[in-house]
Amino acid sequence: MLNQKLILMSQKKIVAIFPIIFLVWFLLPLSCSNQKQSKQSENNSDTLSLYPFKVNLPGLSQKKIKDLETKIQSFYQDNYTDFNGAFLVAKNGQILLEHYQGIANYKEKTKIDSNTPIHLASVSKPLTATAVLKLIADGKLQLQDKVQQYLPNFPYPETTIESLLNHRSGIPNYLKFAERDKKWNSKKVLRNEDVVNYMVQKKLPRVSNHNRTFAYNNSNYVVLALVIEMVTGKTFPQAMKEILFDPLGMEHAFVFDYFTQKEQVSGSYKSNYQMVPWDEYDALYGDKNIYATPRDLWKFHLSFYSDFLPDHLKELQFKGYSYEKKGVKNYGLGFRMNEWDQNTKITYHNGWWHGNTTSFVHMHQDTVVMIALSNKYSKKPYQTIKMSAIFGNYPYQLQLKKGETETLNID
Repeated sequence: MLNQKLILMSQKKIVAIFPIIFLVWFLLPLSCSNQKQSKQSENNSDTLSLYPFKVNLPGLSQKKIKDLETKIQSFYQDNYTDFNGAFLVAKNGQILLEHYQGIANYKEKTKIDSNTPIHLASVSKPLTATAVLKLIADGKLQLQDKVQQYLPNFPYPETTIESLLNHRSGIPNYLKFAERDKKWNSKKVLRNEDVVNYMVQKKLPRVSNHNRTFAYNNSNYVVLALVIEMVTGKTFPQAMKEILFDPLGMEHAFVFDYFTQKEQVSGSYKSNYQMVPWDEYDALYGDKNIYATPRDLWKFHLSFYSDFLPDHLKELQFKGYSYEKKGVKNYGLGFRMNEWDQNTKITYHNGWWHGNTTSFVHMHQDTVVMIALSNKYSKKPYQTIKMSAIFGNYPYQLQLKKGETETLNID
């Protein structure tokens, strides 16, 4: 009798539990599906909500995204065959295409991926310039300040912060020092302060009068790095980390230290894959020697649509300062630009140092960024600006014709 009662009780429990089991069985796939969608959403989260500053950019329709992706992919396949480096294109904060291929370090056999910082060469200049403007925004210095206020031994009293930024200072270029000096010691690795000391010791004359004409010159940005150090009381690598890299979430960006990091960074190679040897200019920074990934530069690009800098300084950064010669080419505060008319303008910077060739195209009005970084010498990154024809009425052909040659600024 007792056994029968126990059996009945068990049967009732099973009947009671069955709906619960069924419900769990029914809902489990939905739960897994939701988890999968959540992970998928995280994997695709190039969202502005993750950016440290508020950025108001409209979203793109799926149709628009698909159309742009198809055109960019076609351009990449036509122009970046055998490319050793990293490539990214984004509009309105939405990353449309990115590619990573090739070798970061042939000795270690490490491959380039989204976490591989590459030497930016002169694409470092827009970053240095923006750090200067951030110090101006914070009231630490002014555009019209004389450099001698911060570097008392600087031998050119008229030179201002602005004239260094827009390459109108007329001071000598350190890359020409060896040509001037028959006793030049090519084995001595120069530091930034050595450049200024050499100008003082040799009493080097200006190349041109102050603010008379545009003359692209790496010395300008070497001096700006020294000014940043004097204003902040920190080394340039630490100052850039605190002023720019950390606030903008540029987690892989850093200023290279020649004396401690030579074995840690991605290599620099000739077109035949031979490593380019270090030289006496490789410890200088401000004009070059920033390493970063395309994602870091994408975040840097987004800062110009946030309140990281006040609007009046962004306007000054993206306006031309050199109109003494006819043509579309000009230079702002750390950016090259092509100006066809008042409403058709592209701001950008290219770079070339040893085997590193780079391009950063920031199309401010179109809310577009196009980035190509290579650590094996190639002119392919300089084709990047031609993709602007995908986004607007810009006078570029999307494909090079066979045998066509074109002169582009590569520094």
